[in-house]
Amino acid sequence: MKKDQLLTRRRVLLAGAAALGAAGTAGTVALLGMDVEDAGDVNAGDDARHTGAFAGAHGSRAPLGGAPASRPLDPSAYRLRPFAGDGTAPVGPPRTPVRHAPLLSMPGHGRGMVLTFDDGPHPRYTPQILDTLREYDVRATFFVCGEMAVEYTYLLARMADEGHLVGNHTWSHPLLTRMSRAGIRSEMTRTSKVIRNAYGERPLWFRAPYGAWNRTTFRLGSDLGMEPLAWTVDTRDWTTPGTDVIVDRVEEGAAAGVVVLSHDAGGNRSQSVRALRRYLPWLLDSGYHLMLPRREFV
Repeated sequence: MKKDQLLTRRRVLLAGAAALGAAGTAGTVALLGMDVEDAGDVNAGDDARHTGAFAGAHGSRAPLGGAPASRPLDPSAYRLRPFAGDGTAPVGPPRTPVRHAPLLSMPGHGRGMVLTFDDGPHPRYTPQILDTLREYDVRATFFVCGEMAVEYTYLLARMADEGHLVGNHTWSHPLLTRMSRAGIRSEMTRTSKVIRNAYGERPLWFRAPYGAWNRTTFRLGSDLGMEPLAWTVDTRDWTTPGTDVIVDRVEEGAAAGVVVLSHDAGGNRSQSVRALRRYLPWLLDSGYHLMLPRREFV
């Protein structure tokens, strides 16, 4: 009799242990979200290795076993997610704002100035400008036209190699304020595509030809992730006023945050090339440093 009772007790204990083991296993599987669909999903683990923390490590830990819930929960409710400060999932970069006016200067640190060159690249003048910039270890911003860039992609590649910035100046340099929305978009998107392919990155800055902006240009530029950058000092070198005049305009207008407008194409730009060779060392000797526009400053 005692032997039968002992066997009966053993069966009860084994049955209870099996039930607890099954519940614990089910709870563990549910917590990890390791169903058939999710067995290969390791993104949460990879992200946690980068951030160094799991959500479960920073909050209360869910029990691995226990009585089943009154109704089954979606396994996604148990998945571990990377910890993100306020408990929300990480988001992408902020959307480029829609401006109501272009940026005229570039605030920064110290006596920084921005040199910009429009309408290129040109096979004759742009290399000479790049040579001068390289001689003085200075970086500049080139607002290129798509119809020129597609012909001289090697110059955009050189700009990338030497640390310069390339912006969008439309495809054919039209007066955008007289164009349809579709026409403006085409001018912008075609140029951005050429820049991305030749320079290696999409442009983050846009400059309207003739400085002619309207609501559509600002909105489309924002849609394409570009900030509108105008200028502070216009050398008016396109009028070919003489090398001395161009030099004087730059030196007289020099100040912290100033954006200088010059051209490396669109006509005879030999005066622009010679003027750069004169005012660039003067700016450096005067304590200015030539920088690239940075979006975190605006």
